[in-house]
Amino acid sequence: MTSSQARSAAEETLSPNGSSPEVIKAVKLRHPWRNIFAALVILIAVLFIIDAAGRPAYDWASVGKYVFDPRVIGAAFNTLQLTIYSMVIAVILGIILAVMRLSPNPVLKSVSWVYLWIFRGTPVYVQLVFWGLIAVIYQNISIGIPFLQPWFTIQTTVALNAFTLAIIGLALNEAAYMAEIVRAGILSVDKGQIEASTALGMSWSQSMSRVIIPQSMRIIIPPTGNEVISMLKTTSLVTAVPYTFDLYTRTRDIAVETFNPIPLLIVASIWYLAFTSIMMIGQFYLERRFARGTGFEQVRKTKRRIADKVNNHG
Repeated sequence: MTSSQARSAAEETLSPNGSSPEVIKAVKLRHPWRNIFAALVILIAVLFIIDAAGRPAYDWASVGKYVFDPRVIGAAFNTLQLTIYSMVIAVILGIILAVMRLSPNPVLKSVSWVYLWIFRGTPVYVQLVFWGLIAVIYQNISIGIPFLQPWFTIQTTVALNAFTLAIIGLALNEAAYMAEIVRAGILSVDKGQIEASTALGMSWSQSMSRVIIPQSMRIIIPPTGNEVISMLKTTSLVTAVPYTFDLYTRTRDIAVETFNPIPLLIVASIWYLAFTSIMMIGQFYLERRFARGTGFEQVRKTKRRIADKVNNHG
């Protein structure tokens, strides 16, 4: 039976006299308790804002003074750099580790597992302290053939500054979590895709890079966006390296000078919230782009079309 025949049968069933069926009048459900709860939340929020506006401890004049201070702006830019560089390295290394973990090679699988075990099992603050002491453990970095005269040697303190060590420490820790996110995304792809790519003559690495990983991006993107936001806040721990030009540490140093920590904490929070808001917007559009053609996206579009028709006829 074709779709037109099914539609005609449904119309005959609904209206045996041949007349057009009556228009269904939908009555919207009432939720009085929801409205009361919303009003209560708004009232509490308004009372909090009024109280905060007049509370001397917040010192809003100092907040306005330091929120665009050149030292704070420079520190915010440094924090953004730490986040971007660390996440780029972490994503690349995470993909490599995830592929190694799923590899049929037992050596690669074991190396990946040990890496995840170490970096997921130790606190990031402890790892950053170790990276800060790397010059104590390894005074020189030598490159050459083992057990022979090195080609050249450079002091660790010269090759690795605090900014670089902070990026390395954050990236290596985050790579362990990104590896599990990528592995979950790869496992979400139907096994038939691997069989189809193998039937086409692709190798295992070609199947991963050209078929499996692109399809798994829909699953990988949401938790990766959360990890980027988490990384932005984790940069406040780089003082353990020690790197002292990130947003939190810089505002803390200014607070020590002014003996007024609360306004500077608010300043740091404003910048963190601004960066986080931008990242959340970018994550939303990125998720929607990779969700094209999926069932969830089709349902969303269908609901939007139905809502538009109801509004036009209403």
